[in-house]
Amino acid sequence: MYLNFKPQSLFTGHEIIDGYNTVVVTTQDGTIVDVINASEAGEDCKVLDGILSPGFINAHCHLELSHLKSAIPTNTGLSEFVKQIIPKRAATLEVIEEAIEAAETEMYNNGIVAVGDICNTADTIAAKTKGKLAYYNFIEIYGLDPLLAAQKMNEGLLLQAQFEAVHLKAVVVPHAPYSVPSALLQLLAKKYGSHTVSMHNQETKAENDFFENKIGAFVDMYARVGVDLDFFTPTKTTSLQSVLPYLRNTAKTIWVHNSFTSESDIKAVQATNTDAYWCLCPSANQYIENTMPPVQLLREQHANIVVGTDSYASNWSLSMLDELKKIQTYNPQIPLAEMLTWITSNGARALQMEDKLGSIEIGKKPGLVLIKNLLDLHQLTSNSFAKRIL
Repeated sequence: MYLNFKPQSLFTGHEIIDGYNTVVVTTQDGTIVDVINASEAGEDCKVLDGILSPGFINAHCHLELSHLKSAIPTNTGLSEFVKQIIPKRAATLEVIEEAIEAAETEMYNNGIVAVGDICNTADTIAAKTKGKLAYYNFIEIYGLDPLLAAQKMNEGLLLQAQFEAVHLKAVVVPHAPYSVPSALLQLLAKKYGSHTVSMHNQETKAENDFFENKIGAFVDMYARVGVDLDFFTPTKTTSLQSVLPYLRNTAKTIWVHNSFTSESDIKAVQATNTDAYWCLCPSANQYIENTMPPVQLLREQHANIVVGTDSYASNWSLSMLDELKKIQTYNPQIPLAEMLTWITSNGARALQMEDKLGSIEIGKKPGLVLIKNLLDLHQLTSNSFAKRIL
């Protein structure tokens, strides 16, 4: 038995088309059977008021931090935020798993079908094996002391093995340029293979200050944890360009946050990796540093843009539509269809899930989401929301 959906408009994963003359035909489990003219569909159609879209891809999240909702004040700055995360993330496994389940349910109901999730622990494994959402698990490694590089690498590989033992896709990745010394980056580079690699990038100006001149908040952070900085010589260039040589051979990269990324940074990446993605997390940027990523600059450079929610430690919701609303507030000139591409087909390609997700095409099972309360079906409003259909 097939299901027939006749939306007001249809976003295919690439463009918005008139939906009242279009019917999306699916199986009961949501596999796309066909997209046909309404005249061919007969009477048994479910009419939908709004834009019907493929399910959303959350390219960057920290699901294991869901129990930290509202635990850290806003606008602390990144260095202070990181300082507070470490002691506050401790909680009983029961509390952590309950928060993970609630966060995953919220994402599911908001139309998210897949997540690029950062993992420092095995806390999310139990929820992920239930199969509610698809995950690309980025096993994040950090360690300020270069003498501990081998130890940190082994710990990451052991955690990766825990995910892979229950058939969850996982890869070890670096946390950020400022938290992973070159000795550890060299070890990581040998393990990427055909995987997508995700890395936090230029979330604060202090990150570039550290690499360019060995000054600023990150010098203080190293001192606070007792790491001698004698090993580090400033590179006289940005943090991104300093670590880029260690990521030249990745199949795909996702650079996350990018609040202080420059045109020269973008061009440097594009010269070395044609399949790089730039993940915007505007709500998290506002929460932590009260900044916004350079969306227009990325567009001008024809960059592949994706979007993430980050974690509940640094956000008020786990809604992709809320992220697009934030972007639209600061960049009202961006067409809705373009932004929807970022959270569907672009996200699916970044997470190597485009064979099943990201677009409404025959044979795919992308999930179906209805976006309601739009202005002229081409602009989000404060009342716009997404509702999962399949």
